[in-house]
Amino acid sequence: MKNQVTKKLIALVTASVLSVGLLAGCGSSTDASGTAAVTPAETTPAAANEAQQNNAAETTPANTETENKGTITVAASATPHAEILEKAAPMLAEQGWTLDVTIFDDYILPNNVVESEEFDANYFQHIPYLNSFNEEQGTHLVNAGGIHYEPFGIYPGTKSDLSELADGDTVAVPNDTTNEARALLLLEANGVLTLKEGAGLEATVNDIEEKKVDVEILELEAAQVARVKEEVAFVVLNGNYALQAGFSVANDSVAYETSDSEAAKTYVNVIAVKEGHEEDEGIKALVEVLKSDEIKQYINDEYDGAVIPFEE
Repeated sequence: MKNQVTKKLIALVTASVLSVGLLAGCGSSTDASGTAAVTPAETTPAAANEAQQNNAAETTPANTETENKGTITVAASATPHAEILEKAAPMLAEQGWTLDVTIFDDYILPNNVVESEEFDANYFQHIPYLNSFNEEQGTHLVNAGGIHYEPFGIYPGTKSDLSELADGDTVAVPNDTTNEARALLLLEANGVLTLKEGAGLEATVNDIEEKKVDVEILELEAAQVARVKEEVAFVVLNGNYALQAGFSVANDSVAYETSDSEAAKTYVNVIAVKEGHEEDEGIKALVEVLKSDEIKQYINDEYDGAVIPFEE
């Protein structure tokens, strides 16, 4: 009798286990009306919490992993352009872009490598120079966004005040078309010389009508001007080359373009690309980051007035 009872109990337990096993394997069953009937195990708080954690674990990598969008190659002057780009690189990385910056120390190659599409963009020049380069070289470069301007300044060489200028003194200026005009206009604004009427942004030494004293205007490649500061009375420098020479616009310049001057607004430094690439996704991302409040704050804090964010 005992054996028969035992066999019946074993059979009942086995049937129950099989029944639970079938429910667990299916996860749910369906009643006659077609409505899904959730098993008790799935409705417990602990099970619901575990399910949420499992779902979160499965989706977290996809949500936090940044999509790799590609590389943006930029040709740039060392100071301040490459430094600003270095600050922008982590911000672009957060968006999935790798920023690859190559430093150039002249004003020709950065445009040539963008024209040939070896590089996506460059960051070193202002619009008048860009326009002049296109006209002279037959290139097809365009402005993709204005980022900053650099007040042009007159800096001391062997003399520290313009009133000390004497016959025979030399003042060094950049020799490229637009920057030479800018230097001459600044010298004119400070009484060193007078230019012919209408010379404007195309002025050269041939447009000097009168000099306060008989000074020589020494024309040099822009990167070379600061290097002769120990040999000439004054040097007239672009903001980036003044920084490289260790000059502070606020503390060292004898005179400089004010922030509200027409020259400062005209000579905004831009991201330049080959025509047709202005709307490329990477270029738009680059310009947006460079015009962000974070980059503007960095420029204001870092450059002591030698570099000023451009406000459109």
